[in-house]
This record gives sequence, C-alpha cells and structure tokens, in this order.
Amino acid sequence: MIYKSILAYTAAGVSLLIMSCGAKQQQQQGPPPAVPVTITEVKTSNAIFYDEYPGIVTALNQIELRPQVSGYITGIYFKDGDRVRKGQKLYSIDQQVYSANVQQAQANLQVQETNLLKAQKDADRYHELDKQDAIAKQQVDYADAALEAAKKQVEAARANVNAVQSNVHFASIAAPFDGTIGISQVKKGTSVVAGQSILNVVSTDNPIAVDFTVDQKEIYRFAQLQQGKKNPKDSTFTIAFGNDIYPYKGSISFIDRAVDAQTGTIKVRLVFPNEKKLLKAGMSTTVKVLNSAAEQSVLIPYKAVTEQLGEYFVYVLSDSNKVSQRKLDLSRQIGADVIVKDGLKAGEKIVVQGVQNLREGAVVTIPAQAAQ
Repeated sequence: MIYKSILAYTAAGVSLLIMSCGAKQQQQQGPPPAVPVTITEVKTSNAIFYDEYPGIVTALNQIELRPQVSGYITGIYFKDGDRVRKGQKLYSIDQQVYSANVQQAQANLQVQETNLLKAQKDADRYHELDKQDAIAKQQVDYADAALEAAKKQVEAARANVNAVQSNVHFASIAAPFDGTIGISQVKKGTSVVAGQSILNVVSTDNPIAVDFTVDQKEIYRFAQLQQGKKNPKDSTFTIAFGNDIYPYKGSISFIDRAVDAQTGTIKVRLVFPNEKKLLKAGMSTTVKVLNSAAEQSVLIPYKAVTEQLGEYFVYVLSDSNKVSQRKLDLSRQIGADVIVKDGLKAGEKIVVQGVQNLREGAVVTIPAQAAQ
C-alpha cells in the first residue's frame, strides 16, 4: 500500500515538472514569426476570352452518286478530285440492252397504233350500218368497246416507250451541281446495281461549313449573333487546328430547328470562305467564339488560388497584416488570370506568393518591392 502511494506521488510530480517545462518553452518561443508574402491589389478590367467548342468541317452540299440502272461501266469522264459543273457527264453504263428495249417498245407502239386504226375503222363502219338499221346494236357496242381498248393499249405502249427511254437516259450519269468530285469507287467494266452501288461523291467546298453544338442555355446568345444583334462582348467566329488559326472569319448559317432532348444541346452551323481549299470535309476543329464581358470583371492571378475539396480560396490581407481565407466563385481562366464571379471586390489585397506557408489568421510581412 505504501509502495503504491509512493508511485502515485512520483507520477504527479513528474507531470507537474513536464507541464512546467512546456509552459516555460512556450513562453520562450513566443508567437509564430510573420510569413513573408507577395500581395497584389484586386482590380477590375474587361475580361476578353474565347469560348471554345469542338467542331466538324462539313460540305454545304454533298451527294453520293448511285446508278439508277444496272449494268457495266463503259466510260469515266473525269479525273479524281476534278472540279465538275452541273450537268457534266461523269459515267456511262452499257446502253445496248436498254437501246434494244427502246426499239422493241417502239415497235410494240406501232403495232398498237395499227390496231387502233383498224378498231377506229370498224367502229365507223358499224355506226354507218347502224344508221341504215342494217346491223345489230350489239355489234355496234362491241366495236365501240374494241376501239376504247385499242386506245388504252396505245397509251400503255407509249408509256412503256417513255420508261425504257428513261433507262437509256439514266445510263449516262451527270454532275447534279457544281462541286468537287472524289475518288471513283468503280472502274471501267465494273458491274453496278441500280440504287445500291456507290460510284463517287460530289460535294461543294467553297464556301464550306463547320458544325458544332452548344448548350440550350446559349441559344439566345447565338440567335442574337445570327440576327446581327451583336453585343459588345461578342465578335467573329474563328476555327483552330491545334495552334494554327484559320485566317478567315466565319458567320452563322443557321441554328438547328430543335434541341436534342437527350443531350440538351443544339447544333449551330458556321460558314467559312475556302477559296484556297485549306478546309476539307470531315476535319475536326476547335470553334473559337471571341467573347468579352459586357461589364468590368474581377481578375486575379490564378496562382493566388488554393483548392480544397473542389472549392477555391484566397488569402485576403487585413489592416493588421493578418490574412483570412475567403471562398471564391470562379468563372473561366484567361491565360495566367482567372475571372472571379463572387467573393472579391476591387481594392482588396490578396496573397499571390507564399500561399503555401499560410494558415487562417497568420501574420504576414511584405518585403520591400514585393507588392504587385
């Protein structure tokens, strides 16, 4: 029992000794030293930046050439990549069978016209006999019916001639509009099937279009651009390929008729001049819409911002050279700066260097010529 009491008194004494030493050490250390930092004053300015959207270069008019009749290709009348004119002959398909069909149809038409002539004479003769009451009424009716049938046969034969003649016409394939023709998918002697085989593609390339999609929230803005009601914050459209900027400006051709219900976006089409043929259909590009805020915006160096669990903060300097952490609502980054939607106002001072050494309420010192 006496042994336990001795241990208890010893432990209490050791604790008092440790607490006394700690207090003395803290008194000797004093408050933490001021942290040297660089500060800057928050200012407002016109925030000019580019809204960027992925886009696809596309032809304003493009069509696949498919044959309307089956047969063998007998002629190709262009070079791959040529500029072609509307109505220019491009391909021909063997016409021998179709020409023979035309001859046969024309011969059948002549036969039907002969039958019609005979039926007309019979009907006329029977009607004369009927006037003399020298023939039965039934025979006259039969003659009139035969005449009408002969007329229908002639009409059918004439329609058949037109049909087979159109096949001869379809055996020659012409350019549907002015444009550039691609690489031929067939050669002479290739067998093609009506409506199925693809012979080639013709497309326009000057001007040329660029399609991209925007969020439905931006429809009003782009509608204003399309109608020419440009705000001071909006400028022309450009496109970029990596670091290369296309040298010509574009304009809005149209905005699609409806929003995609699944994505909440709508397609916008721009038109660009393409005289030098630098743009090719199918190219991926970045649409850049120059945008400057209509009002003065708060801009700060992005290096002053710290991120914690998806939220953004800066250290704001007070009159007593202490800093406090403040949450920000940020917009987009512009180069080395970032737009602040909410959280700062012009005239306040924030830390831009030495942020990593700070904590809430820390005292800072600003070396000579360190303020920006």
